[in-house]
Order: sequence, then C-alpha cells, then structure tokens
Amino acid sequence: MPDTPHGAPAAPARTPATAPAHAAEEQRGCLFALSQPPLMIFLAVVGTLLLLAGVHDLFLL
Repeated sequence: MPDTPHGAPAAPARTPATAPAHAAEEQRGCLFALSQPPLMIFLAVVGTLLLLAGVHDLFLL
C-alpha cells in the first residue's frame, strides 16, 4: 500500500474505462474542418458563383 500523508485515501488509478472519453480523442482544429470534401465542394460552388457575379458586373454591365 502506498504511503499517503495524514491517512488520506489513495487516488484510484485511471483505467481506460474510467478515463474521460474526450481525452482519448485527438484535438482537431479549423484546418481539419477545411479538409472535408463536402465543405470544400460547397465553398468552391459559392466561390464560383461570386466569381461569375463579379465578372458579369465588371465586363457585361
């Protein structure tokens, strides 16, 4: 039995079952979100529409 000061109970050892679930997950940031194909397709479509609107305003009006 480990020696604890003033008779305090020893802290239980953390096992994988008692460890928090979010600690096992890797922290992911904004660049991970931008690497997702559906988001990139959406951003490409929006960017293309903005580009076409800009070209239309500059050269055709």
